[in-house]
Amino acid sequence: MTTSTQVWLQRYAESHQHPTNKRIHHICVPLIFMTIVGFLFNLNLNFALLISLLVSVFYWRLGIKPLLLFWAILGISVAIVRILSITNPILLLIFILAWVGQFIGHKIEGAKPSFFTDIKFLLIGPLWVFARFLR
Repeated sequence: MTTSTQVWLQRYAESHQHPTNKRIHHICVPLIFMTIVGFLFNLNLNFALLISLLVSVFYWRLGIKPLLLFWAILGISVAIVRILSITNPILLLIFILAWVGQFIGHKIEGAKPSFFTDIKFLLIGPLWVFARFLR
């Protein structure tokens, strides 16, 4: 794991210390990721691939492990949405409920979400949840 990745993860962790908030995020972050991927792939395959490529550049700049982890989470998300044939209305419901969960977690934490200070934290959340695979 590169130093910059460690710094990002440490900064993200600062507002994710409460055990309940951590548990909520470990459920809701992957669900939000999956729903966004599902929306994009349901919308247009080429557009989804373009966005995935652009996001890959962010992770690649953090290192090969973050990039490979992103691709793994991306592939699993696509597989779940496609295999289960999850429609956009269901994805929207999951998306909304997961965000509500996250804000409840931050209320419990007593800290604002990290992305309020830097939008890039929306891309760090999945790495934080699956950081054990970066070691």
